[in-house]
Amino acid sequence: MSNDDPIGRLALWLEEARAAGVAQADAMCLATVSADGTPSARMVLVRGLEERELRFYTNSLSRKGRELAANPQVALVFHWDPLGRQVRVEGVASPLGDAESDAYFASRPRASQLGAWASEQSEPIPSREYLLQRYGELAERYDGQQVPRPPHWIGYRVEPHVVELWEHGAHRLHDRHRYTRTAGGWDVERLAP
Repeated sequence: MSNDDPIGRLALWLEEARAAGVAQADAMCLATVSADGTPSARMVLVRGLEERELRFYTNSLSRKGRELAANPQVALVFHWDPLGRQVRVEGVASPLGDAESDAYFASRPRASQLGAWASEQSEPIPSREYLLQRYGELAERYDGQQVPRPPHWIGYRVEPHVVELWEHGAHRLHDRHRYTRTAGGWDVERLAP
């Protein structure tokens, strides 16, 4: 892997965070924007890193799903405090196909599959008991059979346009490199901390 490959470096840093035992090393902050320009951020789990994309899965009817449908511009942040590292990504999100979403959904624990059906994510509910009751009803409905993927539970790919890698340095003299995608690869700039 060369220093000209920010996604490769991100993947390496992610593996090093996992190996170091960083809790929820796969967690990234996903920022979206509503139709009126209000920003919103929340944690999601990265579930795939490739040369041209990062992947995550969620409910497309949730607030983030609705915002992604209206404006696919996103920002992502990984932070591994014990390693003194952070990665920022800016890019465009687009839905994955049914086959890819089906395959990942099938790999999830059964309890998580049932939870995806039970939760009308981002919608008001009367009580926690209501949610637990829905979960119980679904567990009974799918007892002894495979849980199908809800049509609203899908994957997204983020094509990064800008990637910034940050490493802690003594005296606040951190290392920051910004990679900007071009037709031929990536332009790299060192930034002042």
